[in-house]
Amino acid sequence: MSQSKGAETLEPGAVHAPPRDRARGRPARSGHGHPWLTLVAVALGVMMVGLDATVVSIANPAIAKDLGASLSGLQWVTNAYLLALAVTLIPAGKIADRFGRKRTFLAGVIGFAISSVLIGLSGGLGMVIFWRVVQGFAGALLQPASLAILRNTFPADKLNTAIGVWGSTVGISIAGGPIVAGVLVENVSWESVFFLNAPLGIVALLVGLWVIRESRDEEAVGSFDLPGVALLTGALFGLVWGLIKAGEDGFGDAVPLVSFAVSAVLFAAFVWNELRVERPLLPLGLFRSVSLSAATGLIILGFFGMFGTVFFITLYLQQVHGMSPVDAGVRMLPMTAVFIVASPLAGALTSRFGPRLPLVLGMAFTAAAMFGLARIGVNAPYVELWPWFVLVGLAFGMVIVAGTEAIVGNAPAHLAGVAGGLQQTAAQLGGVLGTSVLGVLLSTKVGDVLFGRLTGAGVPAPAAEQLAGQGGIVSQGVAPVPPGTSGPAAEAITTGSHLAFMDGFQNALTVAGAVAVAAVLAALLVRRGNTPVDGAAAV
Repeated sequence: MSQSKGAETLEPGAVHAPPRDRARGRPARSGHGHPWLTLVAVALGVMMVGLDATVVSIANPAIAKDLGASLSGLQWVTNAYLLALAVTLIPAGKIADRFGRKRTFLAGVIGFAISSVLIGLSGGLGMVIFWRVVQGFAGALLQPASLAILRNTFPADKLNTAIGVWGSTVGISIAGGPIVAGVLVENVSWESVFFLNAPLGIVALLVGLWVIRESRDEEAVGSFDLPGVALLTGALFGLVWGLIKAGEDGFGDAVPLVSFAVSAVLFAAFVWNELRVERPLLPLGLFRSVSLSAATGLIILGFFGMFGTVFFITLYLQQVHGMSPVDAGVRMLPMTAVFIVASPLAGALTSRFGPRLPLVLGMAFTAAAMFGLARIGVNAPYVELWPWFVLVGLAFGMVIVAGTEAIVGNAPAHLAGVAGGLQQTAAQLGGVLGTSVLGVLLSTKVGDVLFGRLTGAGVPAPAAEQLAGQGGIVSQGVAPVPPGTSGPAAEAITTGSHLAFMDGFQNALTVAGAVAVAAVLAALLVRRGNTPVDGAAAV
């Protein structure tokens, strides 16, 4: 019976001795290398990152109040982590392939847990931001390595199921994050939401040490592509920095324009470097696979729609409807809960039909949800919201699982870490694009209509002209009611401001829907990954 490299050959019905640890010549411990136990260890690590993605947004107001943070300072609590993560994901994937995926994953788990605790112990905003940077570096070690471990543990016919469970874990943590964080912030402290990662990290570390089998690219010898690391890091930093600043100041501002120009030059230099070095950081031959290239773009577009929707819906529920963070998190449960179910469903569909069908369905559902949400009004009842939330969750589960399989499954097994880094980088870029591009579209529209909406609601023209310069506040769903204003005057300002916000909201989500329609065509290019999985364990 022929088997892939690294697998044991067994005759049917044969009785064999317990497997042995080849490195030490002694019987392997129970559970070591078991695929499903390995998935549990990986899921625990990924759960830390998923929780962190949502608990920080809930904790931000308490952080601002306790540490005296300005709006820009508070934004950097999120952006510092995002920058550190985005610029190091692909190098971290290469590190995992070369030096060991288990070792890299566990280092990320340890670093993420420790930095989380130190964030909670910080006494000032500067230290919070510093440890968020460290947390981003740790997350970059953890995330690509988690997918690489699955790629090198599960055989091809089980990989889709494993990725589906991996996606469900992300969904569970995202779904539970706002509620858990809301309870902790209201009843304990904002610091406690970061301390939550410590017990998760300890369990993930202990289980991972016991069950995960080490794997690496045995051919990755010689010098590390340090010029490639420097060029790619600089290029991604310029791109993400430009997107963040564009979200704050607009795409026409000098800072994002210069950042994009520098990023383009560094990307060109990176491509030139990768084509000439013997062992490149990111083998560009990966992109000869049309399926891998298209799936990378679809991951970007999927996160573009998902992150943009979650960001603006959260503002809508809290600022326009006046809900508390916990109430808003509960109202969004249909979105996150369906994502938990959609992930294994997408894994099953991908196993049966390949990734093309769930990707086409996912982007079509995304378009329908965007266009549906773009039609809601200021006082829309919840019955008009939750069906679209369900569709967004279903769409995102399909896109993330099928897109991840198409990227990881179409990459050679020895480059699984790089493929995982590519997938995670695409996800982060999509998130930044969703919040920045759609944010600019929203704020621009608000600026255009605010004066008319205020006067239409009954605000006198002189007062409306003064308030028209508060478009930045209104773009967050906040009505700029001057201190001391009450009664019909305050009500008119609130009504006009919320109507202007909804004009921007509808404009942004309409564009997101149009992008999703175009993405359906790209999804037609994706095929099933057929690269054999060297050394995958039998399940």
